[in-house]
Amino acid sequence: MASDVRAVWPVLVGVGLLAGAVAAGIGALALADALTATGLPNPGPVTTYGLPFVRAAGEIAAVIAVGSFLFAAFLVAPQENGVLDVAGYRALRLGSAASAVWTVCAAMLVPLTISDVSGQPVLEHLSPVDVWSATSLVDIAGAWRWTAILAAAVTIASLPVLRWGWTPVLFAGSLVTLVPLALTGHSSSGGAHDLATNSLFIHLVAGAVWAGGLLALLAHAMRGRAGEGAATALAARRFSALALWCFIAMGVSGVINALVRMSPADLFRTSYGWLIVGKIVALVVLGALGFLQRRSAVSALQADPTARGPLIRLALTEGAIFGVTFGIAVGLGRTPPPPIKRIPSAAEVAIGYDFAGPPTVARVLFDWRFDLLFGTAAIVGALVYLAALYRLRHRGDAWPVGRTVAWLLGCATLLFTTSSGLGRYMPAMFSMHMIAHMLLSMLVPILLVLGAPVTMALRALPAAGRGQPPGPREWLLAALHSKISQFFTNPVIATVMFVVGFYGLYFGGIFDAAVSNHAAHVMMNVHFLLSGYLFYWVVIGIDPTPRPIPHLGKIGMVFASLPLHAFFGVVMMGMKTVLGEPFYRSLQLSWHTDLLGDQKLGGGVAWAAGEVPLVIVMLALLIQWRRSDDRTAKRLDRAADRDDDADLAAYNRMLAHLARRDNPPQ
Repeated sequence: MASDVRAVWPVLVGVGLLAGAVAAGIGALALADALTATGLPNPGPVTTYGLPFVRAAGEIAAVIAVGSFLFAAFLVAPQENGVLDVAGYRALRLGSAASAVWTVCAAMLVPLTISDVSGQPVLEHLSPVDVWSATSLVDIAGAWRWTAILAAAVTIASLPVLRWGWTPVLFAGSLVTLVPLALTGHSSSGGAHDLATNSLFIHLVAGAVWAGGLLALLAHAMRGRAGEGAATALAARRFSALALWCFIAMGVSGVINALVRMSPADLFRTSYGWLIVGKIVALVVLGALGFLQRRSAVSALQADPTARGPLIRLALTEGAIFGVTFGIAVGLGRTPPPPIKRIPSAAEVAIGYDFAGPPTVARVLFDWRFDLLFGTAAIVGALVYLAALYRLRHRGDAWPVGRTVAWLLGCATLLFTTSSGLGRYMPAMFSMHMIAHMLLSMLVPILLVLGAPVTMALRALPAAGRGQPPGPREWLLAALHSKISQFFTNPVIATVMFVVGFYGLYFGGIFDAAVSNHAAHVMMNVHFLLSGYLFYWVVIGIDPTPRPIPHLGKIGMVFASLPLHAFFGVVMMGMKTVLGEPFYRSLQLSWHTDLLGDQKLGGGVAWAAGEVPLVIVMLALLIQWRRSDDRTAKRLDRAADRDDDADLAAYNRMLAHLARRDNPPQ
């Protein structure tokens, strides 16, 4: 095994060094333009070369961690007892090591970033005390500090893991460590930074899964031993399907992100544009190599599981190109984009776009601004559901029309809430924010829950079969029966998450701190959706839950929670303090000056919004209760037909016996 390790590590380290060298070279070439744009002094060679080098090498380590945990979780099968097999365990340990390297690189980037933004040499004028105190003042340095903390948490959490059940959690945690990257660089400021930040997030996640999965697959193939050919073929087949979607996501999100920063005319006449061209060429080459990988390497493994040669050769080439691509991406962040030729408004600087005027019915309905995260999720969710429905109908299975209608209405409501004029005005007005909040936490989850997506997935996904590696259906069943699922579907936990979020967010000072941050708005929307979905899944969900509760208990949950929402609205209407007032004032919207009146309107929305979901939930519960009684009655009737009413006859004999005992013959 030692020889195998020596063969793998030079390749992975080489990819990281290649990415760092490319990034450092581009950063040095762009140094003069960057200093001219910022007006800062030269921070010295350590920062000039070190910052892009460490960042690019660290990002390679991050994607290796993502890919390794992905490999252990989904690309190879564990043993029957749930313990990772040899391939999964090696990938897990590789992920732990890569996550540790990512931690160190992120920690190093804190002082390097302080040096870069201050123009002071990192080794001469910056002490650890100065760096720590300045971190809270520099958003980018603070983001790197959070990255280091998150990566360290993932590293420590991965060390004792031996069973498969925790590997999906580690995979999700490794993706979370990439979130601060989406909040740094050009995409987090300037015009249209909402589109830029969302597209960069999609770009980073897709790139990490694609590049990391490829490097993890390469490491497994290079370490391959006799008897592991079937595992390699399975991993290659699964990764090939995943890589195609990552390629599409990277291409679309990259184009959007580039168009936000520059016009097509700047593509060939600025250094920033030429770097974009370099990324485009690299992506096209990677797509072509991926196609060859699917045509030759994966096909060769399917024919002969020991034929790893084509896979390794193509993966080595792809790994080198990925190294160059990541280096170009980091160098792009060090290169000033083309200058903005107009002065943006205060609202455009703060939110990312401007407004045509106060909200009207026409603007709310037709002035759309597509949300790349939630809008895409709504469209993809609807299409995937329809594809599953087609599979059921194609094989002759029935599926209730009402469930399909509910799911599609839920997706449409999510799309409208986040991408229509309502979503456009949501960051600028508290009343619009509260309307969106109510829709995302109450109406959308109810409709999605009534669509029974888990039941649909379990019926549409094929079973792995006896003796076969577990697939998506088995993963879903494992998630449903996991301890995490059992914890969150506890009625008390679900109710607390659903209710406390309102009070903690608005009355705990969180909203004031988060209202000016785009990422915080995204996290709030995610919380509204997840907490609402979890609550209504437990209360009215058609899908099975790990903790089923009786109908009376469900009604009790509803009447215990929804009045608290009404009370929240009453308190909000009576408040004299304006939440988020400094931010709303900073937008300088001439048509939006009565902030307290707008807040009272938002409180009225919260107070009145609980009535609609209450009616829907109670109606759904009554229908489910009646259907449950009908099923019970039919089951008893069938049992009576089989045994000729044996239970009824026994009951009558008991009554007759009691009658004879109470009234003995005289």
